[in-house]
Amino acid sequence: MAALVNPEKSLAGRPIQGGLRLPLPWLGTVPFLGYVALFLVLPAAIVVAGAFAGDHGPTLANLAALTQPYIVQSFVNSVVLSAASASIGAVAGAVLAYAVASGDPRGPVRRLVTAGCGVLSQFGGVTLAFAFIATIGGEGFITLWLQHHGINIYANGVWLYQLSGLTLVYAYFQIPLMVIVFLPALDSIRPQWREATASLGGASWHYWRYVAGPILAPAFLGCALLLFANAFSAYATAAALINQGGIIVPLQISNALSSEVGLAQANVASALALGMVLVVAAVTGLYTVLQRRTARWLP
Repeated sequence: MAALVNPEKSLAGRPIQGGLRLPLPWLGTVPFLGYVALFLVLPAAIVVAGAFAGDHGPTLANLAALTQPYIVQSFVNSVVLSAASASIGAVAGAVLAYAVASGDPRGPVRRLVTAGCGVLSQFGGVTLAFAFIATIGGEGFITLWLQHHGINIYANGVWLYQLSGLTLVYAYFQIPLMVIVFLPALDSIRPQWREATASLGGASWHYWRYVAGPILAPAFLGCALLLFANAFSAYATAAALINQGGIIVPLQISNALSSEVGLAQANVASALALGMVLVVAAVTGLYTVLQRRTARWLP
């Protein structure tokens, strides 16, 4: 009614000049929207444009290059590597997170574990690759110590620089990341639910099978998908361990951008990056769905 009496007032009671204006609280999102536009939207647009760009205008030849057998194999290897490291990280991390959640929520052990996981989940790249090379590499001190005691872990080849070695290295930062992202879901489980199960005659198996398990399953799967996306997009650690060939997609992109024989193909690299974006977008979409399902049960 006040708006009809005084049309110079907006719905929020603020004067308007020359039309509608956004409320003042929206001004706080301007830096965030600018960051998203500069570091997410703009790079994605450049990748999409490059994937369809050719010497004489738009073309599908760059996407056609993705059907080459070695590129298809690199995508398969990336999916296998991401799925394997995510599975190891999800299971081991969930067990460790449950052990932490079962203790004193304000105790020093929990603070120490969460702080350590926060550091180790970001420990990667050349530093992590060097740590594994120095410890269990072909001339690593653990490898030499085991050989001195008659144990040769590389009797069938140096697997550290292969896909199986990358899986082990990736699991190093996947496990602490799982602890960080899964611990809030475990903290949200109410003790009254276990007590109610016990009062109805249910055992621990019934509690996990019919109460806690179904509630935590979406959160667990969502965290596993997050680990999958994390491993799928990792580059620096693999590049430091494997400096020849492109067994996974990030290394294929690097080879396409900087070929040693003068055959650099930036547009093919954009097409590879577009393929990675689509895979990560699909995984993120599933993660969002699972997070919404988890939010129905957990506060």
